[in-house]
Order: sequence, then C-alpha cells, then structure tokens
Amino acid sequence: MITDPLFYAFAIPSVLLVGLSKGGIGSTLTLLAVPLMAFVIDPVTAAGILLPILVATDLIGLVAWRGEFDRAVLLSTLPAAFGGVAFGYFAAALVPPDGIRVVLGLLSLWFAVRWFVSSRHETRARAPSRLRAGFWSALSGFASFVSHAGAPPYQIYVMPLRLPPSIYAGTSVIFFAAVNAAKLPAYFLLGQFSAQNLATSAVLLPLALVATLAGVWIVRRIDAAAFYWIAYGALVPVGLKLTYDGIVGLSS
Repeated sequence: MITDPLFYAFAIPSVLLVGLSKGGIGSTLTLLAVPLMAFVIDPVTAAGILLPILVATDLIGLVAWRGEFDRAVLLSTLPAAFGGVAFGYFAAALVPPDGIRVVLGLLSLWFAVRWFVSSRHETRARAPSRLRAGFWSALSGFASFVSHAGAPPYQIYVMPLRLPPSIYAGTSVIFFAAVNAAKLPAYFLLGQFSAQNLATSAVLLPLALVATLAGVWIVRRIDAAAFYWIAYGALVPVGLKLTYDGIVGLSS
C-alpha cells in the first residue's frame, strides 16, 4: 500500500470526484481523477489504482439508477465502445496517450463553448444516429482504456439527445460500468493490479462509495437546466487540463 501522505492529498479528491461522477453528476468529473493523481505518481499506476474503485462505484450506481436508462442509446453505443476497448489493448502502445489527451481536451472545450454560446437556448433534442453513436462511443472506449478519459466522446453524442437527468445518469452508469468491466482482463494482463495498487484501492474505496451516494442524492434533487449547466461546465476545466497535460507530455 502507498503510504506517502502527499499521494493521499491528491488521491482523496480524485476518488471523491469519481464517486460524485458515478452518482450521476456528469461523467466528466472522472476525467480529473487520473490527472490529479498523476501529480504524485505515474499515470499508469494511477489508472491501475482507480479502475477497481471505478468498478465498485459502478455497482452502487447500477443499484441506485436501476430501471432508469435509455435502451436504444445503450444498444447503439456499447458494441462500438467494446471495440474501442479492444483496440486500446492492442494498439495503445502505438498511440501516444498524450496525443489522445490533446484531442479529447480540445473536443471538450469545443463542445462546452458550442453549447454555452449557441446551443444552450435550443430546446429540441437531437435525433439519434447510429453512425455518430458508433464513432463517438468507439473513441470513448479507446480513451477510457488509455486513461479513463472516455467521458467527452460519450457526452458529445449523448448529451444533445437531451435525456431527462435521471435517464441520462442511469444510461451513463450502465455504459461506463460495461466499459470498465471490459477493461479488467486487459489491465490484469498488463500487470496493473499489483498487490500495492490493490491495497491502495481498498483504502480509498470507502470515500468513493460515500461520494457516489452523495452524487445520487444531488442528481435526484436538481432540475434539468442546472444539471446540464454543471455537466457542460465541467468540460471546461477538464478540457484545459487534458490539453495542457497532453501538450506538455508531447513536448517533453
């Protein structure tokens, strides 16, 4: 188990963000977890520590949002997402993770600015599209495998559908629970589940579970407009952080 107090100064906020995200307050919050922990440990170790926590909090979210999901969205997104995870396992070593971070960061910023400037007054939901669903969910699966950064591509497709907050939360929980479960065998084969990492995950897990329940409580009491302001607003710091980290990594 990691015992450095400085590590926990960054890890505790990270797992709290993971828990709130899994409770339904915008899956973008999970994106901040790995970058925060990467201030004190390498990103690969951070991802390995976080994945068991993600899976455990997924279970809480599945129970909390049971029966509240959009079946059509899941059927159109999950197959391609699994393909993205598989591609991540076989090709992640060939694709610089920092390049993915830059792309995802810029996409996050573009999507947030686009919504705040022009789309936030639009009340009509965008029509589903299997082509868009396949593209964005495949990218989500790949980015999730590389650095648990699958939220922006997923949101780029799903959020314009303007699902009710509870349906959006439940659908997102199922989507990422399935994607995270698909990542487990690959992470095991890559040796990321060391005894030290698993012990550290176990110490941090209770905080994430409490934050997950808090997230569920908040989403059930927030109105749709406020919910989407939070979800879109979270894309801005996430996008800036991912872009900065990616540029620094590529230039080093």
